Amino acid sequence: MTLFDGVYPFYPQPRKAYAFDVSSIIVIALFLSLGLSFLLILPGIRGRAVSAPAATVQFTGDWETGQVTANTSYKSFSRTMVNVDIGLHIGLGGVNVTLIGNPVNQINETINYNEHFAWRFGVNYDQIYKEGLAKGLPSPILYVAEKFSQQSPCGVYSQYRISGHYASATLWVAFCAWLISNMLFSMPVLVYGGYMILVTGAFMIFSLLSFSTVRNSPMCAIQFGPASLQIVYGASFWLTLATGLLCFLIGVVVVALHYLRPKALKAFFDLSEDKEEGDAMLGEAYGNPHFQANKKNPYDNFAMTIEAV
Repeated sequence: MTLFDGVYPFYPQPRKAYAFDVSSIIVIALFLSLGLSFLLILPGIRGRAVSAPAATVQFTGDWETGQVTANTSYKSFSRTMVNVDIGLHIGLGGVNVTLIGNPVNQINETINYNEHFAWRFGVNYDQIYKEGLAKGLPSPILYVAEKFSQQSPCGVYSQYRISGHYASATLWVAFCAWLISNMLFSMPVLVYGGYMILVTGAFMIFSLLSFSTVRNSPMCAIQFGPASLQIVYGASFWLTLATGLLCFLIGVVVVALHYLRPKALKAFFDLSEDKEEGDAMLGEAYGNPHFQANKKNPYDNFAMTIEAV
């Protein structure tokens, strides 16, 4: 027997831990391997690069977070109340809803959930939500997830989806700019490395501005009785902001030293010593003192002879 157009009743079902998307793991491994390769093969670059959270924050789920403790019903069509911590963790590619009991073991069940609902391009959020209904997920999880669905009157689904997509794209550009800056810092073109660090910081700030546009749409209240779940910017947002500002600072310092104290800048990157070694090699090749001492004037022994015909 089924209810609600093919959705099964809320019978207890075995749960499995949330697994990362395989395609996301492949992308992470690819870009981290590329970045590690640059750090290993480029001469003199180790220890000088700014870290690259632009690649890691792509897949975190704490750009916005919220948590509330409430007494609420556990399952639909049931009056059983439980005391739980309900958490909301919003990333660029989806939302995680956590539900942890206080205590964990209540009403003969272990209340410890972490459910992911993705809204990346190519993924159907509403289908994932329907699958959650079919599995019989607890009511608090479904209630929070429903706020971000396409059918929700809140209307935040499209805003979060598009903002997250463009924020992710600008972060990938920032990551590429960071790799290029590392290459330039290993060459005697330090000022261009400074420019690329400025580009890195600019695109990281652009990603924050893109994600922040979700605040233009009013967020629906997520209410559990008298308790309300409030959303604030999370660790990934502030980490991206701090790294972007750090990139701006480093870029400005490098460019300023290039014009004001170029020798100090080269000394910091160990380029002045390399230049001196190059000059010494050129001196040995073209400045042989024995050659200069033995050199004679070609006109000293000049003689003119006239041959009679």
